[in-house]
Amino acid sequence: MSRYLLKNARIINEGQDFISDLLINGAYIEKIGTSLSDETAKVIDLEGKLLLPGMIDDQVHFREPGLTHKGNIRTESRAAVAGGITSFMEMPNTQPNAITQELLADKYAIAAESSIANYSFFMGSTNDNIEEVLKTDPATVCGVKIFMGSSTGNMLVDNEQTLTSIFSQCPMLIATHCEDEATIRRNLALYEEKYGQDMAMKYHPEIRNAEACYLSSSMAVNLAKKHDARLHILHISTAIETNLFRNDIPLAEKRITAEACIHHLWFSDADYDKKGSYIKWNPAVKSQADQDEIWAALNDDRIDILATDHAPHTIEEKEQNYFKAPSGGPLVQHAVLAILEKVDQGKISLVRAVEKMAHAPAVCFKIEKRGFIREGYFADLVIVDSTKTLTVTKDNVLYKCGWSPFEGFTFNHTIDTTFVNGEIVYAENKVIEGNTGQRMTFHV
Repeated sequence: MSRYLLKNARIINEGQDFISDLLINGAYIEKIGTSLSDETAKVIDLEGKLLLPGMIDDQVHFREPGLTHKGNIRTESRAAVAGGITSFMEMPNTQPNAITQELLADKYAIAAESSIANYSFFMGSTNDNIEEVLKTDPATVCGVKIFMGSSTGNMLVDNEQTLTSIFSQCPMLIATHCEDEATIRRNLALYEEKYGQDMAMKYHPEIRNAEACYLSSSMAVNLAKKHDARLHILHISTAIETNLFRNDIPLAEKRITAEACIHHLWFSDADYDKKGSYIKWNPAVKSQADQDEIWAALNDDRIDILATDHAPHTIEEKEQNYFKAPSGGPLVQHAVLAILEKVDQGKISLVRAVEKMAHAPAVCFKIEKRGFIREGYFADLVIVDSTKTLTVTKDNVLYKCGWSPFEGFTFNHTIDTTFVNGEIVYAENKVIEGNTGQRMTFHV
């Protein structure tokens, strides 16, 4: 077992910003305090550097199995730890879809062999697999995913009876992609008739508009309230949706929670002319006013979690026309740096950013012994150097797809070192091979 003594760290944790030492013993944090010493430990002096709990990303698409020309668990988990993400939860719309317990188990088996970060996988729901959904073990699986808008893949759940069955019977956290499919199809037909096959990407937020998002999100909230279900709505993209959520009770007591994603906080509809399909996501990046209200909701706790919705596609796929270019983009390698940039800009405080990236996912999903810098917890840690900058280029992107929507941007911070379960998995601009993450477990 490795032992590390981190000296003079500026620790950001649980609303505090303080200087301390930290001793790692094997997979765990053994001691936090001043003037620590240990002759058997490797000493690392962190004077001037930040020490944060690793980000827990509750929404990624790592594309394995079946879509591995875009990415796979090995490549994308390595990009994640290079970006300070130590744990991830992956979505079921791979090929085949993870809609049986056997197919879900297959994904866990792949991750056990190839993921350098800690992992969990959502069980997928369809219009006719409720029996499989109800077999899911809440102690070892992060949640159940419902696509209440088809997004990418073929997992649209639009049967009212099925939705009622899931919300009334499922004891686990239900995570939803909320966009009303009928509204989107109607808008798409109108815009295609008006603009034809050469339609500009800037119309994406008008096709997948605020009405489509709110109709679906409000339906999910109403179902959750009616059946007292545990609902988590993913990637909120509109101002109007933020009013669906409460901020007058602690996160641990909430039955309905929400997530915001990096791209909706960074890009707006003003960026489509320059970035085109490279910022085409579902739900769409919308107006500056929408973005401003999402920031407000993050800061006043209507929105609980920051995530990426990392969803790589190849350059060739992305460079097709509006109707063929898939939605989604790679984000895990630069998510923490992007939020630290927003801290510098005054959009969010450093302690609040750490809360939304690490503490809140751990509380929301009831993850065991992760998400906090605490004695006895897993040593999932990130060292940030605020004296060095990073300019994103194709040469330093680690995604299998080979591109980033942040290309050309210079971040004011760099990820210095990442620990997963007490082992260094990223340092000196390199991923350290030979390590594997662990399957996350959850309090029931």
